[in-house]
Amino acid sequence: MYKKNQRFSSSEYRTARNLKSQRHQPTKNPKHLRPAKMADQEQRVTLRTRKFIRNALLGRKQMVVDVLHPNRANVSKDELRQKLAELYKANKDQVSCFGFRTQYGGGKSTGFALIYDSHEVMKKFEPHYRLVRYGAGTKIEKASRQQRKQRKNRAKTVRGTAKGKAATKDKKK
Repeated sequence: MYKKNQRFSSSEYRTARNLKSQRHQPTKNPKHLRPAKMADQEQRVTLRTRKFIRNALLGRKQMVVDVLHPNRANVSKDELRQKLAELYKANKDQVSCFGFRTQYGGGKSTGFALIYDSHEVMKKFEPHYRLVRYGAGTKIEKASRQQRKQRKNRAKTVRGTAKGKAATKDKKK
């Protein structure tokens, strides 16, 4: 900042005055008033696979997938599964995509994909949480972690057959 009685040239004075006037002007096109960008489906997405392995023991093809998506934040796993199924002539239900990370600056994501020989083989070898994610399995509903720990600690205070009663005692309250 300039001192109160400091002298400066006319060009310095003009730049300081311009900066001050710019600060107080409202933005011409705020973000919430800008037109929406093109729909995600219309924008171009390129898939490249590398480190391709045919794993006969687990009945699948496994690969690293590079997704090029310029002018787009990222691509949904559902859309990637669809595109990989078309690319490798498989059913969407046989494809599993996970571990995608977008590169700094955007435009490219890298992750892992598995294409199983059949849906039954996928159900046999794929982890349960990923099956739930794709709609091929049902989520097991259980009490929260904190509630399970509290129940365990309440049961510690009693002995014998009363343990079951102690665990359910506070549930009724």
